Amino acid sequence: MLNSVGRRLEGGGVRAARALVSLDEVELGDHVCCLTDRYASFAEDARAYAADGALYGDKIVVVGPLGAQGGTAGTGLLPETAVLLDFPGGVDSASLLSAVRREARTAAHEGFRSVRVLTERVPATAPGAADELLAQELELDEFASETGAIVVCAFRRSQWDALTLEHVASVHPHEVGMRAERPTFRMFSTGTGRWSVDGVIDSQGASAFNAALRAAMRSAPAVTLEFEKLAMIDAAGMHALVDAARHVPDGRIRVEGANELVRLCWELAGYATDGVPVVMAA
Repeated sequence: MLNSVGRRLEGGGVRAARALVSLDEVELGDHVCCLTDRYASFAEDARAYAADGALYGDKIVVVGPLGAQGGTAGTGLLPETAVLLDFPGGVDSASLLSAVRREARTAAHEGFRSVRVLTERVPATAPGAADELLAQELELDEFASETGAIVVCAFRRSQWDALTLEHVASVHPHEVGMRAERPTFRMFSTGTGRWSVDGVIDSQGASAFNAALRAAMRSAPAVTLEFEKLAMIDAAGMHALVDAARHVPDGRIRVEGANELVRLCWELAGYATDGVPVVMAA
């Protein structure tokens, strides 16, 4: 794992999906989905998150309306060194990542250990907004994995439909607060163009898996999936995998680390052929 200036963090470590009791448990490189029904409770958690950042020498970066509207600055949540990044008209993935990466570089030059990104996600009604949101979350996950930044994304349940929450939760390796009933899998970055898939991909999670793959392949049509931690994928999940590769021009997916049962089911389903743009490595 790397810190904000690209040096490997001491102790290394492998990213793994896990649930957190509170934001006090975040670690470098975490990308956390925070589902909340009570804003006041989230504000208290966010205040502690920012205070811990100051204690550990992290720079706080608030993206979106939290700092401008949510009362964060007015209630003493943010230290003076915090940076507020608000995009009133909405923001595309490239602009968002460019902004947070710039702040990470600046934080390194200023002597901070890393950055702590805090953002409350707000639904958008523009065409393709759901796909854009997934792409942003996946790129934020790559950013956290590559730099050692901590990224917390808050979602108020009352503002989102259940399907969208399922999709965004699937691309956060970590969660805090009220646990989502779905998804049964998590897909998260382990390096550029590499994604670990953890859990079970069944008929109920196939749609979220397909959406996550398509979003990941927007910027890199050739990706590698690590299935070491995947317990099972059923016929619907395999169809979602192949469909995602076929949906993207020149899409190619390489699957590594699949267990014997998954490889056997793949062959029996007839996908182990040259005409399928997914390679199940031995």
